[in-house]
Amino acid sequence: MSRQTLPSDPPTAASPGIDVRRLRYFLAVAEELHFGRAAERLHIAQPALSRQIANLEAGIGALLFDRTRSTIGLTAAGEALLPRARDIIVRVADAARVAKRASEGTIGVIQVGFVGSATFSILPGVFNRYRAAHPDVELVLHAMNTAELRVALIERSIDVAFARPGIQDPEIVSEVVQREPLIVALPEVDDLAQQNHVALADLALRPFVLYPRQPRPSFADHVLGLCRREGFVPTIAQETLEIQTALSLVSVGAGVAIVPESASEAQLTGVAYRPFLGDVPQTQLSLAYRRDNRSPVVSGFCALARDRRAR
Repeated sequence: MSRQTLPSDPPTAASPGIDVRRLRYFLAVAEELHFGRAAERLHIAQPALSRQIANLEAGIGALLFDRTRSTIGLTAAGEALLPRARDIIVRVADAARVAKRASEGTIGVIQVGFVGSATFSILPGVFNRYRAAHPDVELVLHAMNTAELRVALIERSIDVAFARPGIQDPEIVSEVVQREPLIVALPEVDDLAQQNHVALADLALRPFVLYPRQPRPSFADHVLGLCRREGFVPTIAQETLEIQTALSLVSVGAGVAIVPESASEAQLTGVAYRPFLGDVPQTQLSLAYRRDNRSPVVSGFCALARDRRAR
């Protein structure tokens, strides 16, 4: 004769014990205190519900319901399990919600690197709009030069970069997100500041405030290449990593600087900005990210950065 399985028996393969589904069944019975009403609420047959509760009791090793009266009630074990079961169900629902939001790119962390000159152009608009649209994504910012941005992307210490010029590497995708003319920043006392436009060749005898040429690639390479095409190699008076510092040096007469047009928004006393004559040189701001980065957060950020409405 087979022995009847008691609630205190250890769970078998047919009755594996506690799982989220059985906890939901338990909550329904505990709240209705009636197997029939609980079965209707759960849209299952009453015998099936009774078996699931029995399997749960077997898995726990204790009776959860007192079935000796005309109406059922919770045992001490059932009373102890009830708040914990509710908490587990809430946590499971929250875990599912968080996982879904992570898959949609609406929560998480994104590390963004950028060159200093980008802060005068599209970056403030992109960052502000992204924060408004994704308040639960932590936006961590890192100011670097282009060579440092390339290394940081390869080493995965940042997720996205705004570089000038673009980053050339087989592991990295680089997309132009903004083109703008270059202009010259002059000391206001310079004779050229009295002109409406300046020829690049006219700067041949002026000292330059430039950005470091190493490590490469760098924006300095682009500036030096423009000067070579005009037939001169500029004298470098000062080198600085930051475009803001370069403009400050121009303001005190240390030299001239070739900067993106958007830098003219920095209205420093002592600095005059003038466009170039003739074939106006251009500069590009590029959005870069690893080719193998499949993060939904990164995808969402890049989509917004490409959107001209964000600028």
